[in-house]
Amino acid sequence: MSGHSKWATTKHKKAAIDAKRGKLFAKLIKGIEIAAKMGGPDPAGNPTLYDAIQKAKKQSVPNDNIDRAVKRGGGLDGGGVAYDTIMYEVYGPQGVALLVECLTDNKNRAAMEVRTAVTRNGGTMADPGSVSRLFNRKGVVVVPKSQERPDGSTEVDEDAVLEATLDAGAEDVTDLGDSFQVQSEPTDVVAVRTALQDAGIDYDSAEVEFVASMDIPVADATAAAKVMKLVDAIDDLDDVQNVFSNADISDDVLEEIDA
Repeated sequence: MSGHSKWATTKHKKAAIDAKRGKLFAKLIKGIEIAAKMGGPDPAGNPTLYDAIQKAKKQSVPNDNIDRAVKRGGGLDGGGVAYDTIMYEVYGPQGVALLVECLTDNKNRAAMEVRTAVTRNGGTMADPGSVSRLFNRKGVVVVPKSQERPDGSTEVDEDAVLEATLDAGAEDVTDLGDSFQVQSEPTDVVAVRTALQDAGIDYDSAEVEFVASMDIPVADATAAAKVMKLVDAIDDLDDVQNVFSNADISDDVLEEIDA
């Protein structure tokens, strides 16, 4: 799940220890393969591949798996990959909007599985354009607050993130609790990530994502649980690479669901 809310951050932190680590690894590997195919197998000259590799490493994907994915994507092993990118638009409970990004080698299978997951979990497939108009493509860099700094400190603050990234194209810095989210234009995401590195600030992920132009608060725990169930069902599909949503579920509602 990607988006503004703390729910997104919670899911991000849990990913490394999730019981579905195998599926997470598969999605990260697929992202590396596509990046290598589109921009070449050299991370030094392919910033999208560089970021895909860093994301995989931060989730403890073994280096051998990463190396093989780079070779497959770059055609260095004599094979190569053939994935199509498909976007599906979905409405969930309380009018929550979802954009579903698939990387698949079988469009018919992906369409059937997404449609089945949506209809079985309280969602409806939306007409093309009806949901995508609610999102904008943005560069998104996530910076953990707790980290070892070159000056010996163990935490980064918002002022340090702003100072490092403002001239690189940062448009907005959002406090997500345990981390900061830096937004920029898609073309500036590499510059923002590089500026953070130059300032000695580590980052969790640097990607181009679909960000909702306006979030929809889901204040009812029952409705929020239904939204989360729908997102999880879609996200569990092998062909689904990302699910972007405009749902904003507060910490209080999450605690109520957990209780």
